[in-house]
Amino acid sequence: MPSPVSSIPNLGPATEAAFAKAGIHSAEEVRALGPDAAYRALLATGVAPHFIGYYVIVMGLQGRPWNDCQGDEKAALRVRFDAIKAEMKGKGRSELEAALDMLGVVERRR
Repeated sequence: MPSPVSSIPNLGPATEAAFAKAGIHSAEEVRALGPDAAYRALLATGVAPHFIGYYVIVMGLQGRPWNDCQGDEKAALRVRFDAIKAEMKGKGRSELEAALDMLGVVERRR
């Protein structure tokens, strides 16, 4: 039986729900994708990019506390995050699409 996304350290119910919207339903899927591809999948659903959200996933997949990231390692992750953010710009849902989705007016992207 697959493990829930929330079984990854640092990831809770809100992150699990966000991954579910991206079609990712297990910790095994997140691990198989790796942090960068998993984060891209979140951004593609319209999740707003947030550096801490990204490195929480990276740290969790390494089994480390979310606040363990410092110094040069954190700077390197920031470079990766900025590249992912630039790559995904305009590929997620617009605010209007997200609002219409919440009202049930548009079909969810999968």
